[in-house]
Amino acid sequence: MTDTTTTTSTPGPARIRVALVDDQALFRTGIRMLIGSQPDLQFVGEAGDGAEGIELVRRNRPDVVLMDIRMPVKDGISATADIVSSGSDAKVLVLTTFDFDEAAAKAIRAGASGFVLKDADPEFLLAAIRTVHAGTTVFAASATRELLRRYEDPAEVRSTVPAAFAGLTPREREIFDLAARGLSNAEIAAHEYVSEATVKTHISRVLTKLELRDRVRLVVFAHQHGLVSRAD
Repeated sequence: MTDTTTTTSTPGPARIRVALVDDQALFRTGIRMLIGSQPDLQFVGEAGDGAEGIELVRRNRPDVVLMDIRMPVKDGISATADIVSSGSDAKVLVLTTFDFDEAAAKAIRAGASGFVLKDADPEFLLAAIRTVHAGTTVFAASATRELLRRYEDPAEVRSTVPAAFAGLTPREREIFDLAARGLSNAEIAAHEYVSEATVKTHISRVLTKLELRDRVRLVVFAHQHGLVSRAD
């Protein structure tokens, strides 16, 4: 059984607490060293399977969890679902070997906030951790298109729209539509001639009204209910 270890680091209010769940010891060592080299990140623990990972999150309360998909005892999809359903505030960033596979899609449905390739450049992974912690989703554009195509299948589209959607204001619906089409806050701000801070406020209100965890769920929600318009 893999030991769950915690690396002691000088505490700091601005640090993002990062945990890692992966069954490859050598990979864990590399990630631990990478996270430890960053002044704004704090490595708070590692686990070798999903079951240990759930306990790690419960005990150490990380801000971001790097989660492998394929592991013994309990896979990353089930572990992600359990972490999200537990009410944890941790954002799960899935680690995958392929640009896109069904397992990654299932992890997103389970509540993950994005996924990155295990062989991504260290700089990209670090940026992804910070981005997910800030509340924005992370995954490659090509993977996003493939993910969304799965929700464009008529069999996947639900005919009824939740009543909460009617509670959005006209401006919130505009912001919802642009976010559902995959635009970033900066792109939405330029499109709507408003500040990024205003966009963030609208996005937060939309997520609250629709009871959605983050922008990944907003995108999936929009495609599931046929609410995405075509680009201008």
